[in-house]
Amino acid sequence: MKKMNWATIALMMATTVTIGCTSSSDEDVPQPVICPVEPPTTLELTRAEQKMVTSSNDFAFNLFRMAQDEKASQILSPLSITYALGMLNNGAAGETQEQINKVLGFSDTGASGINEFCYKMLKRASTLDDKTKVIISNNIYVNTDWGCDLFPAFVSTAKAFYDAEPESRSFTDGKTLDVINQWASDHTEGMIKKVLSEDEFNPSSISYLLNAIYFKGMWAEKFDKNNTKDEEFIHAGTTKELTIKPMMWQMSTFDYAENDTYQALCLPYGNGSFQMTVLLPKANMNSVPQVPTAEAWRQIQQQMRPATVNVKLPRFESNTDINLVPIMKKLGMIRAFDSDLAEFPHFCPVTSYIGLMKQVAKIKLDEEGTEASAVTVIGVDNAAGPLSSVMTFHANHPFLYVISETTTGAIFFIGQYTGY
Repeated sequence: MKKMNWATIALMMATTVTIGCTSSSDEDVPQPVICPVEPPTTLELTRAEQKMVTSSNDFAFNLFRMAQDEKASQILSPLSITYALGMLNNGAAGETQEQINKVLGFSDTGASGINEFCYKMLKRASTLDDKTKVIISNNIYVNTDWGCDLFPAFVSTAKAFYDAEPESRSFTDGKTLDVINQWASDHTEGMIKKVLSEDEFNPSSISYLLNAIYFKGMWAEKFDKNNTKDEEFIHAGTTKELTIKPMMWQMSTFDYAENDTYQALCLPYGNGSFQMTVLLPKANMNSVPQVPTAEAWRQIQQQMRPATVNVKLPRFESNTDINLVPIMKKLGMIRAFDSDLAEFPHFCPVTSYIGLMKQVAKIKLDEEGTEASAVTVIGVDNAAGPLSSVMTFHANHPFLYVISETTTGAIFFIGQYTGY
């Protein structure tokens, strides 16, 4: 997100309004009043680190564009993929590592840049807002049935930058699948109870690398449940099919922007250190939203200005269980999945390649805030001027959403809601 000076932030905070701070004389019309909000905690980045965030966000939009479903609601965590793949990348070499670096957006800095980026987010993200819960966890399971250990240098890097402590166990003990799924559940507050099915779990794999991200944020301006009403929502599809969804409603001051393609609304959590940006298409209302380019996203963020906005947003839940292998291949990461071409000489003594790569993610959005989580698993086998008038923002058709850290712009989650 763009950087704002403190005078602008102070003005924005001073003019923040919410229906939750007063009772309305007219039950059908929310009345805006002034409510103070604490300034967000900033996460300072060097110029090199900010460039890493920009590149990482490029990956986020490229990823979602490749993964986007033609109809269903989706949520993905590009940051979770960066963590899981970033860990394994320390065992890669040659063109395999070059392709991973490029796809993740770290061609200039390489594996060390990914490590530093992940470490900073790991250590700082949870400290920015005491009203927003962020947990980033990493783990590595190693199959003792192969009779080999991970190289000491790889283990050292995993511990130092990812807080990952490799755990050795027999994958044929009949318990490892349950252990992996329990780890996923434990580190997502029970949101994701299963990341691998029996069909997906391979007892012959050398290792499983996992990342889990859990996010729970309360809106800085909560929606009054009394204002939530069932209203029509246009489904994604070949016709403008309507359904009934619970639509939340409030009028308050938010950062807002629009161009020929989208209306863009920024909804902050807690003290403003994290936010959800909703991109509502202005045309083709029954189609899945067009994913912006990274440059278009940057322009939208730069154009954001405080405005009084009449907001309607559906209360919803959605989840995604997606195979990442074909998507990562389309993005240019080819060699890592090829048993003949993959180069992971610094991972373990066994010649290895990525046999499985998937993510399970879930989001719940209601009047109080947002709860979202994602688990990425990689199976290693052998061989993203102020407006003064009241703007209308009624999200009654498919839309995109992005959850990001405010001062750096680092994208934690990106998704779409289509009504399905």
